[in-house]
Amino acid sequence: MTTPLQTRPPGAVPGPVRRADRALAPDLARGAMLLIIALAHAPSVFFDNAPGVDTTPHGLERLYNIFLFTFVHARGLPLFALMFGYGLIQLARRQDTIGEDPRVTRSILLRRNAWLFVFGALHGILLFSGDILGAYGILGIIFTLVLLRRGDKVHRVAVAYVVFGAVYLAVLAVLVTVGIMGSGDGDATVSTVPFMTATGADYLDSILIRLGEWPLGTLTFLSFILVVWFGAWAARHRVLEEPAKHRRALRLGAILGFVVGIAGGLPMGLQAAGFLHVDEGTGDLIKLLYQTSGFFGGIGYVCVFGLVALRLSRRSHRSTPSTIVTALTALGQRSLSGYILQSIAWLVLASPYTLALGTTVDHPTYVSAACAVAIWLSSVVIAYLMHRNGYRGPAETLLRRLTYGRRRST
Repeated sequence: MTTPLQTRPPGAVPGPVRRADRALAPDLARGAMLLIIALAHAPSVFFDNAPGVDTTPHGLERLYNIFLFTFVHARGLPLFALMFGYGLIQLARRQDTIGEDPRVTRSILLRRNAWLFVFGALHGILLFSGDILGAYGILGIIFTLVLLRRGDKVHRVAVAYVVFGAVYLAVLAVLVTVGIMGSGDGDATVSTVPFMTATGADYLDSILIRLGEWPLGTLTFLSFILVVWFGAWAARHRVLEEPAKHRRALRLGAILGFVVGIAGGLPMGLQAAGFLHVDEGTGDLIKLLYQTSGFFGGIGYVCVFGLVALRLSRRSHRSTPSTIVTALTALGQRSLSGYILQSIAWLVLASPYTLALGTTVDHPTYVSAACAVAIWLSSVVIAYLMHRNGYRGPAETLLRRLTYGRRRST
């Protein structure tokens, strides 16, 4: 932590972060991130598989499958994880800035992440078994206990992971290329797993299914610890709070992140679109390449948001932020509420016992995409109206109250 400590008056407690004190890039990234999450979750609930994809696409649906695997699937969750790790350091730094005892800061972080796990359990069982909040609660507790106060040498392990990942991806890309060239006209189908929560006969039945799905998914998402760690490393260097100082790194990260993310996801997209036919062994390698490259796609997104924030901050010196920017950042400040809102919408729109749009419309691929965009736009509007009227997100308000208590949450 490089931020100088400030003396706080006896008995003072931290209140909500003032808008003027918030960095633009993290909130902008979180607001836009929810669109990627919506686009990723929509086909899962419409087609009952993960990653969500129409396995028999026609026409433009084939191009949409390519888009999903190069820009959305396995890219949104790493972005989410990076921003979660970034937020852990932001919260700890804020406590340090007001002169809080490190032991109290640790207690606050542990309590907050424990409650986040509870939020995730309720969300995953009652609404959407693909929940990530529970896993992040566990990862936040582990990070706080093991890594939060470690020095720079320890945190460089996260950077080493990126380098190792790049080398691993290069080797994997060679194997995939060789496999594609030697496959001929294979008949392997794109690899998916059933998303059973979207098939419950009624709401109670779906809860019983999610009781089995959510714990397994949470255990799988614990592998994101290194992604969270890299996000924390970036926050220690204030990459998004001070984008002007890190302009070159952000540009490099955006270019390389998207190049690797697109190249790594393209074979899976082509296979899902029916343009690429490979044998089963090559298909497994293609899936591994797509999954592993998602981390770099997440980095690319974060860096782009940092560069956008840098340009917007320069304009803000000459004029007030546009309504669009204000609305996006408002959603970013209420991203937990926006995330849960999406799951409520999927329950209503796609469940067999509600509107069941996945089985009652002629073109579910197009409808799922339209629903994802519409839900996200609705959350942007709602967040903007809440911002204009001085209301925080309900989920954020509850989490803060549970973390700090009634007195400190006001």
